[in-house]
Amino acid sequence: MDDRGGGESFVAVRRMSHGLGRGSSCHSTSEVVTGSAAWLGRGLSCVCVQRRDSDARPSFDLTPGQEECLERLQNRLDVAYDGSIPEHQEALWSLWHAAFPEKKLHGLISDQWKEMGWQGKDPSTDFRGGGFISLENLLYFERNFSKSFQDLLRKQEGDRAMWEYPFAVAGVNITFMLIQMLDLEAVKPRTLVGATFLNFLAENESAFDLLYCIAFKLMDHQWLTMRASYMDFNAVMKATRRQLESELLQEELRCLEELPSYRLLIQ
Repeated sequence: MDDRGGGESFVAVRRMSHGLGRGSSCHSTSEVVTGSAAWLGRGLSCVCVQRRDSDARPSFDLTPGQEECLERLQNRLDVAYDGSIPEHQEALWSLWHAAFPEKKLHGLISDQWKEMGWQGKDPSTDFRGGGFISLENLLYFERNFSKSFQDLLRKQEGDRAMWEYPFAVAGVNITFMLIQMLDLEAVKPRTLVGATFLNFLAENESAFDLLYCIAFKLMDHQWLTMRASYMDFNAVMKATRRQLESELLQEELRCLEELPSYRLLIQ
């Protein structure tokens, strides 16, 4: 995802509170602004592609069932978003209607998309790093945890920063981070956390989508805990990754629903 040029812009949400200040009980509105996209590219490069000692471990052997599940997931990862494919167009329409059922979308290329936190009026340009699966992840999140999805989209919970992370682009970042963290593009996982995840995937075909929801909610939780603003996004993603890895490697974990961070989600 580092191929985004420095001249492109991100969308940040500036929260304007009609009250006495941070932490006060007041009514909030928001303003969409643009700026350099470099912080997202740097964050991904640092958080998701960093090499660590654990990456040198030999690959783990897989059962036939795990190999089959991994292959199906990798096939999903290989699908790039293509605006000429009706299925992809429909998925994007569905995302808008799920996010803003009260607002009519004027087209798949529209300045309205900035309201969701895309970098410009054409969301397809933001899918280059995450592919079509990043759109599927967002749709899965809304369909299975609609309350949490809306809370994150509209920044409903907690004492928010003046400058907030863009929801949709952050979602693509999370997809990419998980792909790297779980080593999903390798023939066999080369890390213990990647091998552990395949145990869950063999039991639940939607394990990646579910872990995405957990990761997104955990990222926002870390954001609030760290009292972060948009320039802290890289540090927040690092903390999110560390926490996820720690939770996935807990002993006697039988399913993703037993992860401590799963409890942050609200259906």
